[in-house]
Amino acid sequence: MSTAERLLHMVLFEGIAVFLSMLGLLLFTNIEIHSALQTMIALSLIAMVWNYIFNIGFDKIFIGKREERSWKLRISYALLFESGLVFLTTPVMAYILQVSLLEAFILDIGLTLFILLYTLIFNYAYDHLRAQIIKSHEVQTLV
Repeated sequence: MSTAERLLHMVLFEGIAVFLSMLGLLLFTNIEIHSALQTMIALSLIAMVWNYIFNIGFDKIFIGKREERSWKLRISYALLFESGLVFLTTPVMAYILQVSLLEAFILDIGLTLFILLYTLIFNYAYDHLRAQIIKSHEVQTLV
């Protein structure tokens, strides 16, 4: 993927994730809306940088067509990505929400479980949609 496409992927992923995660925080906790928004924006910014760095490394190790990646590889990807992200975001979450590291870790694990499922679904859909667009573009170029 080009840098521009990586950025598109990242912004789409994070935009949808922030929206859905904020809804979850508001529905399942006592966190006020401004704290939820502040937290999710901070976590999103951290996640975008981590996403960019992690994906470059992952794609260098696991080459080939992205749409042909197995579910085992996709699950491994999601677990590795989210584990790294928890280590980066838990202290930030504790600071913004003024809670202990343990409380922030528990909240972060809840968000991570949601995002883990979201990551699998989003990337599967993105990769297959991307492949269809590329294939369609190649057919149009041949015609």
